[in-house]
Amino acid sequence: MNTPTWQKAASFAARAHQGQMRKDGKTPYVAHVVRVAMTVRDVFGCDDPVAICTAFLHDTIEDTATDYDAIHHRFGTEVADCVAAMSKNMLLPEDARETDYDARLATAPWQARIVKLADVYDNGHDLERTMRVHKNIERCRRALELTRQDLPAPCFVVAHERVTHLVEQLTARAD
Repeated sequence: MNTPTWQKAASFAARAHQGQMRKDGKTPYVAHVVRVAMTVRDVFGCDDPVAICTAFLHDTIEDTATDYDAIHHRFGTEVADCVAAMSKNMLLPEDARETDYDARLATAPWQARIVKLADVYDNGHDLERTMRVHKNIERCRRALELTRQDLPAPCFVVAHERVTHLVEQLTARAD
């Protein structure tokens, strides 16, 4: 039996994030990456295998001991490049890190950009972090701006509509 790549990515992410918790101290971190993958597929309507695998793996390089080569070896160049595009270079000073990240994400494959939208969408809905509403609004707006160029997949229309609606909800809550 041939296991679908997204299932391999889900298992890989669960092992890589084992023992990590969300900021609430109660929720296993892997719940976030599962929600991001479900958002890509079920909320945004994107069934692209590279996008779904990237969603499961999007925080592995940045937040675990996993490196590009490990992702490349197991999931190929397309997924590894998308995950790398979503990973901040922690060797750079913070200002340079954010500039580098924004530049890479803005030119990344469309799959990485839709996963970024799903990532901020999930973080924006994370009710345990309501104290960070203003920061979530800014992240959503930045993600919308970074993903506007050359939107090749129809699911981007849905993704942009959903994230725009979330910004409106968060703004109303913040006022």
